[in-house]
Amino acid sequence: MSTTQSDRLRGLLEPLVAAKGLDLEDIEMSKAGKRRMLRIIVDSDEGVELDACAELSREVSDKLDESDVMGEDEYVLEVSSPGADRPLTEHRHYVRAIDRLVKFQLAEGGELIARILDVDDEGMDLEVPGVKGRKATARRIAFSDIAKARVEIEFNRKDKKEEEA
Repeated sequence: MSTTQSDRLRGLLEPLVAAKGLDLEDIEMSKAGKRRMLRIIVDSDEGVELDACAELSREVSDKLDESDVMGEDEYVLEVSSPGADRPLTEHRHYVRAIDRLVKFQLAEGGELIARILDVDDEGMDLEVPGVKGRKATARRIAFSDIAKARVEIEFNRKDKKEEEA
């Protein structure tokens, strides 16, 4: 997708998305056979429900039909939330990942798996799980020390409410 088309789409869709209390995370265009696939990724601090995606999809479709930004060729529209495995790239992504286990690729090399406890403008406070029966340790990491970060999926983690009971 050309930068101009991407900019035009973002300018057209961002007000619609913001009106729903959502963040426009990404716009992706790809080929799907003879058709094009337009994927709009949205998120919020509370997550995004399926009904909100469906409602936004109808509004986006209407807006795109009124505009010439997609041209005359057929396309498939998909509005969805980011997957659980999406990279953390924005400050708000880290805030939304508080209490989650994250795998960090460090700028200096190496990796770190830790739970995000708190996030501020410079970086975050982490809890590094203990190994072989050892206690977890606290660590501070600056955003500038992070090359990549991605939430780790935890299948056996207890809910906070279960832990407090």
